[in-house]
Amino acid sequence: MEREMKNPAQIPTSFGHELRACLRCRLVKTYDQFRESGCENCTFFKMDEDHERVVDCTTPNFNGIISVMDPSRSWAARWLRIVGKANSEKIVLENPN
Repeated sequence: MEREMKNPAQIPTSFGHELRACLRCRLVKTYDQFRESGCENCTFFKMDEDHERVVDCTTPNFNGIISVMDPSRSWAARWLRIVGKANSEKIVLENPN
């Protein structure tokens, strides 16, 4: 029996410098994807309604990326506590000062 996700997260459409990671759930998508559909895991950010929130709620500074087809069956997803499809391994927060 195959389980279906209600709103599966989009996979990044490119892997260049425009990738960003959600600060809360670490979902990785392009800036344009966050503007168009927001973060499927953190819908309360409402990035698709207020495009300035994309910059406030995501970061381009992250190390590594892992993609998972079925988080419920992946030992790596369980180990890393991943619920979406493409997540950053580690977000690097820089102090602006």
